Amino acid sequence: MKFLDQPPRFLFFTGKGGVGKTSIACATAIQLAESGKRVLLVSTDPASNVGQVFGVTIGNHITPIPAVPRLAALEIDPQAAAQAYRDHIVGPVRGVLPEAVVQGIEEQLSGACTTEIAAFDEFTSLLTDSALLTDYDHIIFDTAPTGHTIRMLQLPGAWSNFLEEGKGDASCLGPLAGLEKQREQYQAAVDALTDGSMTRLILVARAQQSTLREVARTREELAAIGLTHQYLVINGILPSIESTNDPLATAIHERELAALHAIPEALSALPRDYVTLKPFNMVGLDALRHLLADTPVGVKIVVEVPIELDEPRLSDLMDEIAADGHGLVMLMGKGGVGKTTLAAAIAVELARRGLPVHLTTSDPAAHLTETLEGALDNLTVSRIDPHTETERYRQHVLETKGAKLDTQGRALLEEDLRSPCTEEIAVFQGFSRIIREAGKKFVVMDTAPTGHTLMLIDATGAYHREAARQMGSNSISHYTTPMMQLQDSKQTKVLIVTLAETTPVLEAASLQADLRRAKIEPWAWIINNSVAATSAISPLLCSRAANELREINTVANQHAQRYAVVPLLKDEPVGVARLLELAAG
Repeated sequence: MKFLDQPPRFLFFTGKGGVGKTSIACATAIQLAESGKRVLLVSTDPASNVGQVFGVTIGNHITPIPAVPRLAALEIDPQAAAQAYRDHIVGPVRGVLPEAVVQGIEEQLSGACTTEIAAFDEFTSLLTDSALLTDYDHIIFDTAPTGHTIRMLQLPGAWSNFLEEGKGDASCLGPLAGLEKQREQYQAAVDALTDGSMTRLILVARAQQSTLREVARTREELAAIGLTHQYLVINGILPSIESTNDPLATAIHERELAALHAIPEALSALPRDYVTLKPFNMVGLDALRHLLADTPVGVKIVVEVPIELDEPRLSDLMDEIAADGHGLVMLMGKGGVGKTTLAAAIAVELARRGLPVHLTTSDPAAHLTETLEGALDNLTVSRIDPHTETERYRQHVLETKGAKLDTQGRALLEEDLRSPCTEEIAVFQGFSRIIREAGKKFVVMDTAPTGHTLMLIDATGAYHREAARQMGSNSISHYTTPMMQLQDSKQTKVLIVTLAETTPVLEAASLQADLRRAKIEPWAWIINNSVAATSAISPLLCSRAANELREINTVANQHAQRYAVVPLLKDEPVGVARLLELAAG
């Protein structure tokens, strides 16, 4: 593997969710550790599953991996980091300031901005901790999906500039309280990230046109902030031998070849590695040791006959969804499981039935227009764009609050509106504005990967708590907040999307537990891209189909009130016609 030639101290694996970053990062960590290097594997993903891959409980502290000498792992827990950060800020004033003031500070520190700042603080400390640099030869970062990674890597410079220019006034007062002391640490983190002798960035992709376009954008955005030392790994390629006498395997193989032939120019010059699709799930040391090998020695394909699967399909859910005539339909789940495609399929089917539909996304990496490739009567499409929403919010505040300020006051307000917290507030307002439409039409929302979605819901909950506090218990009963709408099963249907693989199902179950703690009950699960639901005869695909059966059974019997299985298709479901076929299948 080219990306393992003379590796520097820091290795970052990034890319669109679901492309196999965690598996490749874990396999790399094992290979380096077994070659005699001391390795620390770190996940900065809010939806981390490194512990699940190794079968070890890791958490927010350095944990040795017993079966691999010289390897340890750490999962940065954003929620735990945020709580520790809040305790650090609030603790010294509790009992000193009036309780109402303390509650106000706690409320200010309850949003997603504080969570991100706290996780960022831990992230930068790993790049600059002299003790860690002494203890480990390599620190490997399994980063979050693309949008979150870019934001995480941009933050050192963004915060340094913000602190240089001044702190603003209100919106970031709490979150920024402890940051100014870390100025030198943040600059050191920036220096490490942009130094090719210290840091190598590995972009992980699949041989799919949409994924390669996304990773090309990632390459350019990261290069623009100084991370130019990049490699490309294309994961999960179906071996050509599997396409013999299997129409599905042949179609997949030809589709992958076409995607690789048309690889974006931005990626063509990067050092490139290929990892073939394996017949087994990437859980456990044996599987991880074989992942980067061209030939998985000792691993047998366990079944060579097609599987016949009779499970509910997406069309079985559509009649129930359509019967209400309107409402919010939210698709949630791990990045890369196909939420964008399924959201588009549900939306076009509802529109085909003559129902008014607004299809939208809060995912910074989603590209609905590329999936739709056309228009349809009764269907409108939008995206909650962070830049657009932030500018709209800034202008509104300047025209209202700013109109009454003098020159100095307006300058301070404009400074405050350049803070990193402004985007969180603005995106939340865009989210709230759109879901109000669900009282008169269908709003189908393709949400961001799991961690972002939970942060968005957390912001919604913070708004709900603040509204309840300001209006009082008597008034709140006459007002519907966005959180109340999400909690009302008559207004909102949450569909959890997953794959029939061990890790995605575990992550989907964890998401469901988090939603239930927020008193949001998922309406159904969708198991996407299932090989078991096809007529594949390729030995490798049949082996993967056999592995899927256990996970489908787990979803059906342990997790879902209702569910549907969507087969892996020969043709990529792009365009209105194919999306309608997907919804009817």
